[in-house]
Amino acid sequence: MDNFFKLKQNNTTIRTELIAGMTTFLTMVYIVVVNPAILSAAGVPFEQVFMATVIAAVVGTLYMGIFANYPIAIAPGMGLNAYFASVVATQGLSYQVVFGAVFLAGILFILLSLTKLRETLIGAIPPSLKFGITSGIGLFIAFIGLKMSGIVVSNEANLVGFGDLHQPMTLLALAGLFITLILFVRRIKGALFLGMIATGLIAFFTGQLEFTQAPLSMPPMPVFFDMDIAGVFTNGLYTVVFAFLLVTIFDTTGTMIGVAEQAGFMKNGNLPRAKSALLADATATTVGSMFGTSPSTAYIESTSGVAAGGRTGLTSIVVAVLFALSIFFTPIIGAIANLPAITAPILIIVGCFMMEGLARIDWKTFDEAFPAFAIILTMPLTSSIATGISIGFITYPLLKFVSGKGREVHWILYMFGVIFLLQMIFFPAH
Repeated sequence: MDNFFKLKQNNTTIRTELIAGMTTFLTMVYIVVVNPAILSAAGVPFEQVFMATVIAAVVGTLYMGIFANYPIAIAPGMGLNAYFASVVATQGLSYQVVFGAVFLAGILFILLSLTKLRETLIGAIPPSLKFGITSGIGLFIAFIGLKMSGIVVSNEANLVGFGDLHQPMTLLALAGLFITLILFVRRIKGALFLGMIATGLIAFFTGQLEFTQAPLSMPPMPVFFDMDIAGVFTNGLYTVVFAFLLVTIFDTTGTMIGVAEQAGFMKNGNLPRAKSALLADATATTVGSMFGTSPSTAYIESTSGVAAGGRTGLTSIVVAVLFALSIFFTPIIGAIANLPAITAPILIIVGCFMMEGLARIDWKTFDEAFPAFAIILTMPLTSSIATGISIGFITYPLLKFVSGKGREVHWILYMFGVIFLLQMIFFPAH
């Protein structure tokens, strides 16, 4: 096992990788409940989406672990599922037709991943944008954690405001946050995972975590190839296919850069074994569409496993195995996933870890600083990694060009800057 995953070379152990895998799984397991809830509102049967979600997560994460040897988990993406539901609702289409669009986007995704385009893209992104993406994702997931727990709530005057400390959920999240922080500063191994266990125990004994059903249940049967590919062409859904493709490419690429930067995988601005890593989400998207779910992407929650010490594909294998086992424990998973206070503290703390790259941005050079700032600002405020990346890709080449440094910018940034501008104007995906 050490030879296959290169544990010693990556300064990790089997125990550390197991804890990291469990940590990542527990911070992202909500998707097996949330994704079916969103897509069932668009008419897709809940049980079909549940099984498709698990299948896509297992396929993509196993591929990542075995072929790329990275601790990055893959699953159907948040935001992409909401876009799927909105296409069904606003265009009056059947979900089978939209699954056809996802399938075609997945095939194109695989073909692009087999070329040098995505790999070239990672190498072409300048350091300031990479650090901006990482930090922006950090703020974004911290903001998700704050909202999930009720520490931050909607406010008409300022958009957001401080939550109500009399709410049991908010108090539980704060208790979990401080317990986990204490474990961290005391340098306790597996602090994130132990913090979640402690929070879950408090929730159980205070009556906030209840198990009303038997813990084990038989999984539902998966549904295969419930899609209408011909309908994509008869309805002219080319922009929908392109939107799925574009958002998934940049959502995943941005997330992979963020996780890879945090874990120290980036070498001279490039990601080793990039092609294998980038094929994982493309494969998961295609397979997922065949069983009935929206596009898959690398998960920002993978940063929690990296923070817990995960450095190899063994972490991903653990995540995939736990996802596969989850089909038998749906009552327990549903109960945990429906209590955000257990995972919210982890997202907040990991958000802090991801701010490290801010110190490496050249803030005194404005045409380097502002695009990074724009990414960091827009990701949490728009709740979209892809939108933040779009803003960065538009502003960076523009500012470099007008400041007389246009030749420093890789041609691919100009190309995608124009594509993003057109996409945001004519067919925004969010």
